[in-house]
Amino acid sequence: IKSKKEFNEKPTSAYVGASWGVVLIGLLSYCIGLWNATMLLNEKGYYFAILLMGIYAVISLQKVIRDKAENIKVSEMYYSISWVIVISSLLLLIIGLRNADLELSEKGFYAISYLLSLFGAITIQKNTRDIDFINTKTEEENS
Repeated sequence: IKSKKEFNEKPTSAYVGASWGVVLIGLLSYCIGLWNATMLLNEKGYYFAILLMGIYAVISLQKVIRDKAENIKVSEMYYSISWVIVISSLLLLIIGLRNADLELSEKGFYAISYLLSLFGAITIQKNTRDIDFINTKTEEENS
């Protein structure tokens, strides 16, 4: 059985760095792909807006899930909206790619770099919250 102290350790700098690396690789890949794509500007805007929507939604969802786990009051409406927006962003990407005039490999590239970006954003949010929690707890213990 692990002690409580072991569960409250900060994420390692390697893990934090890897998380930032994942989100940067995902975002840069997706955005460079959009920049070089032979789509109309409104199509590029659609895919970019979905990326922004998805990143905001997963960060928000991660926060409310964490708040609930820590018994911090969260309105059910906000919790539900967070889920709806995450699912909507994924569905909009799937629908857009399914109907896009792109090669299958290009569709896969956008899907993977999109998911990589979302995963990285969730992980960075989690790491930030964990580090802040441990720093606050350490300061309180040292006071």
